[in-house]
Amino acid sequence: MTTLYGIPNCDTVKKSRAWLTAQRVDYTFHDFKKQGVPKDRLAAWCKAAGWEKLLNRQGTTWRKLDADVQARAADSASAQALMLAHASVIKRPVVEWGGSSAPVSVGFDAVSWAELAAQFVGKACKS
Repeated sequence: MTTLYGIPNCDTVKKSRAWLTAQRVDYTFHDFKKQGVPKDRLAAWCKAAGWEKLLNRQGTTWRKLDADVQARAADSASAQALMLAHASVIKRPVVEWGGSSAPVSVGFDAVSWAELAAQFVGKACKS
């Protein structure tokens, strides 16, 4: 089963959920605000995609953090600690395609999502 992780009021997450629904991809939504950030999954995402890609330095939450807090995100371990403390600094959505052992994507890209869905979910999708 595909799992989409994010925050429900995020515009990119809304667009992503709409895309998955339109493509008839069955998925589970994991709400960071209600369910928290799964620590074991965060570690796996950092390993698969890189902590630098997961840490959203462009968002409002990042900009509101004190400079010393921002500076502490210098490696995977410290970035993960920050992401666990402030889920909104995780770039969204994070998608596990077809289960926890399948590829992970970060952010929304219809073209690459169509390829991932076709390969790991068995859906031929329009991009």
